[in-house]
Amino acid sequence: MIRATDIHSLTDFTRNAKGYIQKIQETKNPIAITINGNAEVVVQDAQAYQAMVDELEHSRFVAAIREGEKAVRDGQVKDVDQSFSDIREKLGL
Repeated sequence: MIRATDIHSLTDFTRNAKGYIQKIQETKNPIAITINGNAEVVVQDAQAYQAMVDELEHSRFVAAIREGEKAVRDGQVKDVDQSFSDIREKLGL
C-alpha cells in the first residue's frame, strides 16, 4: 500500500531521483509519481516487485487447482481415454 507520504510529483522525482531510489531500496516501500496531481506511475524496488508477482502467480495457480478440483467433484470432467476416443472420432482417425 502506498502511504500519503510516498506520493510525489514527477518534477520532484526527476530532480531527486537518486535519493528516491535509495529510499525505495532501503524501505522496500513503493512511491507513487503524480502528473498534474494524478497518480500515474508507481516506482518499486525490483525484489519487492518480483515477490509481488510471484505471490500473484501462486494465487492464480492455487485458484486454478481449486477450479479443477471443483470440476472433478461436480462431474464436469471426462476420463482421458474417453477424451482421446472423442478426439479420434471427431477427426475421423
